[in-house]
Amino acid sequence: MKKYFSFLLFLFIGVTSCTKSNIESEQPLPYQKIVEGYVTGAAVKVELFAKQGLTTGYNTIYIALFDSVSKQPIENAMVTIFPVMDMVTKKHSAPVENQGTTAKNKLFTSAIVFTMPSGSMGTWTVDVNVQYEGKQGKTSLPVTVLESAKSRLKSFVSKADNSKFFVALIQPDDPKVGVNDLELAVYKSKSMMDFPADSSLAISLTPEMPTMGHGSPNNIDPIHTTKGHYKGKVNFTMTGLWYLNLDFNAGTAVADSSTYFELNF
Repeated sequence: MKKYFSFLLFLFIGVTSCTKSNIESEQPLPYQKIVEGYVTGAAVKVELFAKQGLTTGYNTIYIALFDSVSKQPIENAMVTIFPVMDMVTKKHSAPVENQGTTAKNKLFTSAIVFTMPSGSMGTWTVDVNVQYEGKQGKTSLPVTVLESAKSRLKSFVSKADNSKFFVALIQPDDPKVGVNDLELAVYKSKSMMDFPADSSLAISLTPEMPTMGHGSPNNIDPIHTTKGHYKGKVNFTMTGLWYLNLDFNAGTAVADSSTYFELNF
């Protein structure tokens, strides 16, 4: 009897230790869950994550999908998102990027450039469309968007053709003294619901430290790489308040020369 009891105790300890080890080895996602819901037509549960909540400007959105029956993560599906701001008397969308059908680390990645915060003017929802194993459905998830504390989004009307553009600052997010990666995303406002990425502009960069009356050397103007993203380099020679002055040209015509982002570090 003692041998039988000892065997059961050994088995229990072994299983418990294994279970505890498995739980401890699962690392929590390094993102904040924003909202979750169900896409009933596709029999899928959806969870939306972001780095630190949603703010005006460029937000990377991480999407986790789970089979509603098996509860297992889904890593191959067609997932698209579409933001909608309801202002009671009218609705509008915002620039959005949908990036592929295969999850990385069990997360699908997209991006939304929220053009205004939630509040008295209106409320935001994110429509999530899912196609999975021959089934398709959509859910609308309410989200809260705060005004960014940093200078992350600008807009201008082109002097060349009166088109409206939105410009999002993506990098540097955490600026430092020295040469930093510079990344902008540019979108054209074609309608209240359509904001395609734009690659037609030439951009010139002039950093300025207004309180000190100087700029900096060794900067590289951002050039278009893909899907409206422009990349270059910006050099900060000291800490403090900097202006990133941007000039936009449409061919040989000046589109805008008044846009700038403030960075203070």
